[in-house]
Amino acid sequence: MDDQARAAGIDPNVPNVARMYDYYLGGKDNFASDRAAADRILKIFPETRDSARENRAFLARAVHLLVESGIRQIVDLGSGLPTRGNTHEIAHEIAPDAHVVYVDYDSVVCAHSRAILGNDDNVTVVQADVRAPETLLAELHGHVDFDQPVAFLLLAVLHFVPDENPDGAGAYQIIERLREVSAPGSHLVVSHGTDAKPDTTPEALEIYNRATAALSLRTHAEISRFFDGYELLEPGLVFPREWRPVDEPLFGAQDTSIGYVGVGRKPS
Repeated sequence: MDDQARAAGIDPNVPNVARMYDYYLGGKDNFASDRAAADRILKIFPETRDSARENRAFLARAVHLLVESGIRQIVDLGSGLPTRGNTHEIAHEIAPDAHVVYVDYDSVVCAHSRAILGNDDNVTVVQADVRAPETLLAELHGHVDFDQPVAFLLLAVLHFVPDENPDGAGAYQIIERLREVSAPGSHLVVSHGTDAKPDTTPEALEIYNRATAALSLRTHAEISRFFDGYELLEPGLVFPREWRPVDEPLFGAQDTSIGYVGVGRKPS
């Protein structure tokens, strides 16, 4: 990571949200600044580490549903650093021909992903910024057939994009554009943070403001808006542990969650 960072001109002293997430999951691809910022978040929200694990468990269940429903194109937007239980590994357990495209704007993340993922013809890594949807779509052409159903995954991504974005498209604009280019039968998979502890949230926001991406936490109703134009699949927009569970929840307390998840399908 140090060599890759220096080669890409990355400042390891600035906390990076992808590397912080890697740390929450118990990964080793992070710097001291990432660990320090993440530890500060964990003091405010001790649930964050379990939340990250439940988010990965939701990813696995959602990808299983997508592939079992016949989806053979999956675009993992803001994919972050590869870790155990990657999207393509889950998809290829069911359908080895499923094509998974990982997209991230971070050059170090993309370089690390390419090094780990190798030369699998059904796995592609694209460096692009979801906040620039037209550029993103241009990069995806050649990798994705938009005349066929495609699933867009945005797990723990949209809460880093504000409604109005001076640096590009706002969060709702991004989803609207993805829906417009998607064929009927396409899917949208979202996990998103919410303001679970209003009394301490400002402190957490300040930590992320000093990292590579600021947080834009949203209410249940605001997150539901991302599924406008989609059929929200059962059980709807719920806590991760409540979305088609197959195992015991990772959280010990039933009232402890800092986000919602959901899967939508574009109708015919």
